[in-house]
Amino acid sequence: MSEKNHILEVKNLQVSYHTYAGEVKAVRGVNFELNTGEALAIVGESGCGKSVTAKTIMGLIKGPAGEVKKGSEILYKGENVLNYDKKQWQAYKGGECAIIFQDALASLNPTMRVGKQIMENLMVHKHMSKKEAQKEAVEMLRLVGIPEPEKRVKQYPHQFSGGMRQRVMIAIAFACDPKLLICDEPTTALDVTIQGQILDIIKDLQKRNNTSVIMITHDLGVVANVAQEIAVMYSGVIVERGKCEDIFYRPRHPYTWALIQSVPRLDLKNKQELASIPGTPPDLLNPPAGCPFSTRCKYCMGICKEQMPEITDFGDGHTAACWLHHPMAPKVEMPERKGGAE
Repeated sequence: MSEKNHILEVKNLQVSYHTYAGEVKAVRGVNFELNTGEALAIVGESGCGKSVTAKTIMGLIKGPAGEVKKGSEILYKGENVLNYDKKQWQAYKGGECAIIFQDALASLNPTMRVGKQIMENLMVHKHMSKKEAQKEAVEMLRLVGIPEPEKRVKQYPHQFSGGMRQRVMIAIAFACDPKLLICDEPTTALDVTIQGQILDIIKDLQKRNNTSVIMITHDLGVVANVAQEIAVMYSGVIVERGKCEDIFYRPRHPYTWALIQSVPRLDLKNKQELASIPGTPPDLLNPPAGCPFSTRCKYCMGICKEQMPEITDFGDGHTAACWLHHPMAPKVEMPERKGGAE
């Protein structure tokens, strides 16, 4: 892909939190690109730095506790957003770039009618009159599948179910036709059928508006249906990146293998044990010198604990950081998924 097709480029992103216990290095040198009109999924366990990356792109990491380190770059249409002034941030947040959080009830203002929360964005970024914004708010609720939008627009968030609140969040996010949308685990608290509906709405609106999407999730099942590319994140670093087919059918990192194996299968025998990843992620107050997955990896070698592996390029944008791909390393194939009918 040519560089001019990138709407977003994240280069050497490093983010730390300063706590009473010391400096927590939450994101440690993350690099990725997002093409115009495409979707990238960032996948990993809780605490691996996915949401911190998303918040940094949205300009939500504030001092003195949170710090984006020098040398970090977030290029939106070729311009580093970390150098934006207050006016540029206002135009970018909510206008050019929008975010959908996982907890809609915490994100919506409980004292304000739902319609007014959509209208606010429209009046600020699209300079609509109150009447125009009111009409557009009803239309946005209709677009995300909320029945009787003329009536619902006057209601408060607590009068909506979890799935309906998430639809309201999508309506607010898409109201100003953003070019970049970040979805931070938007389906986590919802049941499976509602999850599917929410993902379909995001996909339909993405195609309709040619929006570029970053989907943050720990659920590989969500990813397959939404994204063209996947970045697998662990302990503040991206350990593998590639197209959807590469990650699912030709994964190259033991952590990606473990994630794929831990996805529940429909063809498992009754009461068969689900696969899990033993151990816990490393403490980011003192990040390991070598590969962060080494303490949980069954293929761990001596060098894995001492030195971070270099990134190996497998072609067509598929990369992985693992010592197993060194010419001197033993040859290891991805383990077969256990279970299923015999």
